[in-house]
Amino acid sequence: MSHIPTREQVAQLIDHTLLKPEATAEQVAALAAEAGELGTYSICVSPNMLPVEVPEGVKVATVCGFPSGAHKAEVKAAEAARAVQDGADEVDMVVNLALVRDGRFDEVEAEIRAVRESCPTDGDHPVLLKVIIESAALTDEQIVACCEAAERVGADFVKTSTGFHPAGGASVEAVALMRKTVGDRLGVKASGGIRTAEAALAMVEAGASRLGLSGSRAVLDGLEG
Repeated sequence: MSHIPTREQVAQLIDHTLLKPEATAEQVAALAAEAGELGTYSICVSPNMLPVEVPEGVKVATVCGFPSGAHKAEVKAAEAARAVQDGADEVDMVVNLALVRDGRFDEVEAEIRAVRESCPTDGDHPVLLKVIIESAALTDEQIVACCEAAERVGADFVKTSTGFHPAGGASVEAVALMRKTVGDRLGVKASGGIRTAEAALAMVEAGASRLGLSGSRAVLDGLEG
């Protein structure tokens, strides 16, 4: 790596995440406070926890169709719209993996479009949309096709994983393939199983422009300056 980012720079790539279904409001409040202390870009919490107070400068991200993606498109769109109403700045949606496996990418695209249309891109509260493709469960061809579908309908990011799929989380190979596919036109978020500074830096080197971390402090404590 020619340039090792500083602790502060890596912190500004982090969605500080708590998506355990049993997470309490008290734990989410502690997450938000810690995000302010660590200087992370955002927190990412379940939609039932919205609205949530965050320190100044910290964004609020939430999830949609999570974690399985096995929801009707209109349900995902309604969930995203409600999350925006409740103050979400960013929405991370899970694609329908059955459609992906079946090669029905017109329907994958239509689903992403439905969520995109429920998350305004203009006005006073533009909302950023990330598309979770569960890369560890897909072939390279399916990863590429998902990324292309997300780009066609105006998503802002593609994201590797929910962190809940038994196939696994982010890999350097998947991040590199996703970055190659979307170029510099979309962001790439690496999420799932990134627990060390070394792993985080490897994802950034491979092309990740955002990191989904639940153990943000441990990762940042492994970095210099």
